[in-house]
Amino acid sequence: MPAPCRYRGREIRAEDVVFIRQHIAEHPGVSRRRLSQKLCEAWQWKQANGALCDMVCRGLLLRLHRAGEIELPPVRYTPPNPLAKRQPPTPRWIDITPIRAALRQLQPIEIQQVRRTPEESWFNSLMEQYHYLGYEQPVGEHLKYVVWAQGRPIACLAWSSAPRHLGSRDRFIGWSTEARRCNLRFLAYNTRFLILPWVEVPHLASHLLGRMAKRLSEDWERLYQHPIYFLETFVDPERFRGTCYRAANWILLGLTTGRGKDDQTNRVNRSIKQVLGYPLTPRFRELLQET
Repeated sequence: MPAPCRYRGREIRAEDVVFIRQHIAEHPGVSRRRLSQKLCEAWQWKQANGALCDMVCRGLLLRLHRAGEIELPPVRYTPPNPLAKRQPPTPRWIDITPIRAALRQLQPIEIQQVRRTPEESWFNSLMEQYHYLGYEQPVGEHLKYVVWAQGRPIACLAWSSAPRHLGSRDRFIGWSTEARRCNLRFLAYNTRFLILPWVEVPHLASHLLGRMAKRLSEDWERLYQHPIYFLETFVDPERFRGTCYRAANWILLGLTTGRGKDDQTNRVNRSIKQVLGYPLTPRFRELLQET
């Protein structure tokens, strides 16, 4: 790994590599994990919520080690990966009696944020059973919501950290590479939206998107100590028309390239999707372009 270079948004210079070598030499017998934590503390490399960027730092150290730039101590312990042999969420019994009603007849509708609550298993189970993509464990910052009406779950929504590079979105915002690196955390990506298949309520989906836009930033700040200024999602036009997003005033920003984030071939290898966005504040460009 030649220096200077950039790793996960951080510039790594030759003097940084020298500092890491000295750091390792000054802490003989310390585990790789503890070395990473100490380096984060020395560099003040922290997330917005104050937590150390420990996993990112460990990735950097391992990359430098494999490139021959540094020599890490031997691995002491490899913890089991709970996602490698993840058991699917346990199916739950649920009343599937059809719900056919006008939106006003379904009120009151409760949107419950279930991340890090006992009800999170409801979300996981419903996604696994009824979403065509099934359930996937999110990584990074994310929130999960279950929507209830008449004592029954009727919908689920999931939001997570936004992709780092998305051409149509980046052009719409107009931010620089440095501004994107600094401010990407202020975007949230709608990864899943499920209306349960026995629920037939006109305008329910756009109604939920409108309500989510009013509360998501506050919920995010409560858990992760920073707000959200912009929402985004993908729509696969081979499966969906994205009508509910347009009805909720989301904006069509453009199309994906169909190559994925780790593509090395510059060839289309997956379906091309529409990119839609929704500003949560009129000042979103000003806020997201700050460096």
